[in-house]
Amino acid sequence: MCLGVPARVIKIYSRDGMRIAVVDFEGIEAEVDATFIENLKEGDYVIVHAGIAIEKLDPKEAEESIRIWREMLEVLSEELRSR
Repeated sequence: MCLGVPARVIKIYSRDGMRIAVVDFEGIEAEVDATFIENLKEGDYVIVHAGIAIEKLDPKEAEESIRIWREMLEVLSEELRSR
């Protein structure tokens, strides 16, 4: 199963000829390869899979996706606590 996770771009820079984006996954920051997305800028939302930003998201679509992720994580947390 493949899983793409929404994240907000907070910084973009180059390293060794590769474009890197620092993204925020709901409070967790990570560096991802941003080479494949043109015109990416700070504040944009992307889908990240296996450390690579694979698609730029519309802000409303991203916010809805993040809301769903939060709900899923809350349900999983509750389930783990009840065990």
